[in-house]
Amino acid sequence: MPKTVEKTVSYDLSMSLKKAELASSLPPPFYTSNTLAQQEIELFFRQSWIGVGRSDIVSGPGDYITLDVANQHIILLRDKKSKLRAFANTCRHRSARIIDGKGSCKGLRCPFHSWFYDLEGKLISAPDMINAVGFKKKNYGLIQYLAEERFGFVFISINSDATSIDDYLGNFADFHKSWPLERLVTVRRREIIVECNWKMFLEVFNEYYHLPFVHPNSVNSIYKKPKPADDVTGDFASQFGLTEGTGGLLEGSQDYALPDMPGLEGEAKIGARYTWLFPNITFAANKDAMWCYEAYPIAPNRCQVYQSACFPSASIKLKNFKEKSEQYFDRLDQALDEDIPALLNQQRGMYCNDALPGRFQPELESNVASFAFWYAGKW
Repeated sequence: MPKTVEKTVSYDLSMSLKKAELASSLPPPFYTSNTLAQQEIELFFRQSWIGVGRSDIVSGPGDYITLDVANQHIILLRDKKSKLRAFANTCRHRSARIIDGKGSCKGLRCPFHSWFYDLEGKLISAPDMINAVGFKKKNYGLIQYLAEERFGFVFISINSDATSIDDYLGNFADFHKSWPLERLVTVRRREIIVECNWKMFLEVFNEYYHLPFVHPNSVNSIYKKPKPADDVTGDFASQFGLTEGTGGLLEGSQDYALPDMPGLEGEAKIGARYTWLFPNITFAANKDAMWCYEAYPIAPNRCQVYQSACFPSASIKLKNFKEKSEQYFDRLDQALDEDIPALLNQQRGMYCNDALPGRFQPELESNVASFAFWYAGKW
């Protein structure tokens, strides 16, 4: 059936529910259909945990940021005790938007009728409501969501009945204990709009197969053939691979390498681990730096992306850190500039009415196959 037809259709996902060596990719309509895109938001962004960035996106008591992602409007902040909180960005009076941007505050005041909430979401004042029969401030606190931080990442769930964050993460710690993830500091956070499906963006970050064809002169020679996919128990996929030098720099910029992260041991000193926390946040832990991406759907062929570049504090304190970090940012930006044309072209191909799922290269696309398996199992 042509993908231009928008109605409720059942697509065969059985070939995605196989091991990587036998599996096929998700059917193209899952990258092009408006109907499926709306169903995705409900199923994946309103029912399960989503990653919304690094913990230092809000650092101290009263710090806040507004997140407008996947058709949701969220205030993320820290209360007076530095506990992470997430609220719907809508006043309990007549639903006005409460706040924009980011900053620091002592509470949240709606600009429409001046209802004021404390940092725990409690309604503190509601001017002239004394004549509203039965009105009690305790019944009109902000709508609150689940918010947790683990390993320096922030996770939010709109669904109060979501599985526990520790069950969601499973044995994540076993594969990442060599890196001081929780202590890394975000030095640059960048927002990008990309004209491709959100899944497609995360997929290209998690596969080695495209490197010699899309990045032949920038980063391809750095990466060796990765090890087999790890056997995980949580809602994520992870794969380690050796590198020639650091994956944080371009082939011609290796002389700018920063010191290894403090306390790094074993294979972490000679390679990079690529991990995808389903559905929407992924990162690469190198020996000297980490960068992560969040991707959120805007439309079937458009996504909102945040890129965070993170370093250990010991490196940030170096006199030449600014000069060297610019080389790391250049590597991120150049690789992204090479990936995006490939993604735009792939998105165009998805709209061919005769496009079909394809087979995975099991060693080089294992994280992508793992995501397809997880994704298909949720429908």
